[in-house]
Amino acid sequence: MRLKRFLLRYYPPGIILEYEQSGQLKTKSIDLLDLSASADEDRLLDAIMRQEPLVTKSRREQVRKLLQKLKHKLGRPDDHFFYLFKVLKAHILPLTNVAFNKSGSKFITGSYDRSCKIWDSASGEELCTLEGHKNVVYAIAFNNPYGDKIATGSFDKTCKLWDAETGKCYHTFRGHTAEIVCVAFNPQSTLVATGSMDASAKLFDVETGTEVCSFLGHSAEIITLAFNTTGAHLLTGSFDHTVNVWDVRSGRRLHTLIGHRGEISSAMFNYEGSLIVTASMDRTVKLWETAKGQCVETLHGHEDEVLDVAFNLCGSRLVTAAADRTARVYNVMTRKCIATLQGHEGEISKVAFNPQGTRVITASADKTARIWNPDTGECLQVLEGHTEEIFSCAFNYDGDTIITGSKDNTCRLWR
Repeated sequence: MRLKRFLLRYYPPGIILEYEQSGQLKTKSIDLLDLSASADEDRLLDAIMRQEPLVTKSRREQVRKLLQKLKHKLGRPDDHFFYLFKVLKAHILPLTNVAFNKSGSKFITGSYDRSCKIWDSASGEELCTLEGHKNVVYAIAFNNPYGDKIATGSFDKTCKLWDAETGKCYHTFRGHTAEIVCVAFNPQSTLVATGSMDASAKLFDVETGTEVCSFLGHSAEIITLAFNTTGAHLLTGSFDHTVNVWDVRSGRRLHTLIGHRGEISSAMFNYEGSLIVTASMDRTVKLWETAKGQCVETLHGHEDEVLDVAFNLCGSRLVTAAADRTARVYNVMTRKCIATLQGHEGEISKVAFNPQGTRVITASADKTARIWNPDTGECLQVLEGHTEEIFSCAFNYDGDTIITGSKDNTCRLWR
């Protein structure tokens, strides 16, 4: 094994090693999820060198400089105030979803008008319209971190794969017998996963366009799916009140997470893949140990259906959003609620941390999005101007641009 170069990963903090083994270029990461601006560099360097044989004595000072860059980034104050940059009358019919590419240079919108549009974030110009679906384009995704492909899932029961530059359609993935409502690329961008109202999920090969695997086992609609960070596992959440964890390579079901008493609304892995969080219409959120498929905690507190849930990138916090008009921030280690985010006048359907983990954004039926301090629960800003419910919101990778999508047929860029 020969080390070629180091790459820096700011969110979550880490150092990527690019190395050569038997003539092949490979990568592995040193995750520094607990890194803080005040961390002791020498102790960290000693630990990294013990853990990673590729980091030799001669590389120590090089790694120190990388750690200093990461610490500097973490130590920067987060006092960004967002201003409305652009209002985009994106589609004639209502929007379904919005999503950024990793850098935030482009974003996409899906719509009931059967199309997906690609936009330039800097200018607000429409770059391309992806047309070909015969019904609502409901689920959309970039193949981040690459950002050169887009997947669109439609009520026409197909998923299409597109070139993000030219708008060319590479493949139409067929096989589902009902609407496709969720799509995801694996981290390597070699597979697209689709979840459908037909109670199945499928994997398709990005290169060949062929079906690789069909995941059968749910007894009702699949409405959420997510890969873990390595792409080895896929989870599917269903209206049958359960979440299944699948082995991607074999197609085998590893665990069924049973315990919720209502439909699943959202589910995801933490960055390390060791924990899964699930949100349900039964007003609870559950934390599960991935390895055993066992529930380790049930988080109570919401007085109505929990509609969304998200970990921060380091996995130290999670935030929940509910129809009771509140969001709640939890410390994952202690499982205690550390802040209740109160102020919305309608249900909150979407919630997300910024990549730094220092801010939370909520999107609500009250036509506003709000930005919060997740440690204190203080509302720092109200993003106003939409004339209908906001159902989608996202930060870009640097956390300095926000997109909100609304039932008023517009999306707004804030920076």
